Amino acid sequence: MRTAILLTSVLAVGSLGTYVWADTRLNREVDLGGIADRMPQGRGTNYLIVGSDSRVGLSERAKKDLHTGGSADAGRRTDSMILLHTGAHGTTMVSLPRDSWVTIPPFIRPETGKHYRASKNKLNAAFSFGGPDLLVRTIEHNTGVHVDHYTEIGFAGFVGIVNAIGGVPMCLDRDVKDEKSGANLKKGCHTLDGRTALAFVRQRHQEAKGDLGRSQNQQKFLAALARKAATPGILLDPSKVYPTMSAGLGTLIVDKDTGLPDLTSLFKAMKGVTTGDGKRLNVPVSSLSFRTPKGSAVKWNAPKAKQLFTELNNDRPVTVNDKD
Repeated sequence: MRTAILLTSVLAVGSLGTYVWADTRLNREVDLGGIADRMPQGRGTNYLIVGSDSRVGLSERAKKDLHTGGSADAGRRTDSMILLHTGAHGTTMVSLPRDSWVTIPPFIRPETGKHYRASKNKLNAAFSFGGPDLLVRTIEHNTGVHVDHYTEIGFAGFVGIVNAIGGVPMCLDRDVKDEKSGANLKKGCHTLDGRTALAFVRQRHQEAKGDLGRSQNQQKFLAALARKAATPGILLDPSKVYPTMSAGLGTLIVDKDTGLPDLTSLFKAMKGVTTGDGKRLNVPVSSLSFRTPKGSAVKWNAPKAKQLFTELNNDRPVTVNDKD
């Protein structure tokens, strides 16, 4: 009994120390409360998960090995965007292709102070023009869904997390090879390390559906990552818990109102998708090669997209199927 009490006390103190340490590492640079023209809050909770191509934390050798190119001070752009909704009917992960043809609301360029009117452009342009604030405004403007929490992670953090937990198991139904991302995987089951995992979630050139195919891979991988990280061998092993949290928190950017409980809820929601408590889908589209002044873009299926986002906003069961 004394041994059990002592062990429980040690674990409690250790957990509290880990919590306080991790909470101080969060980079809360995004102020959702300071963004104008927000959509009213709906039912349930909505997270915007952004994978950026930030090279911060990567050495020149690492950038070469990871096929990222660019430089750490070249600014960051969105490499992936997922709107994750949790509520009474489980979790729904909706990928928003970065080439989606959307309306960007009026904005002011932070670096120049110049005013711009509302205009049509690709979704990732919003992040490039005005960072997380304009990206959130643009997504809310085009979906009608209120974003409650913002989370963003760069290349270095992604690679670090995967390596810290000892890799992520993934089974592929076909060969995957993409020279630009560096992906080169054979059909079958693998344990992906950080470098291979990054190449896998970034590859799209050999996907028949382009960005939509890549989005499906990203959702599948995030669910597998959450499942692996939640195993007792990771959560109860200090040698893995600290490196995993440190790797993720090092490049993680969240909004000012997001704390560790919110990130824990997000983590559990992603893990729940793998057990059938939710859905993974792309926003319904009508064209993957819609011709625009900005080049080929992804055009949403307006009626089906509106139905999907209305169901999410009202926390109703999702009936939309992106495969129709």
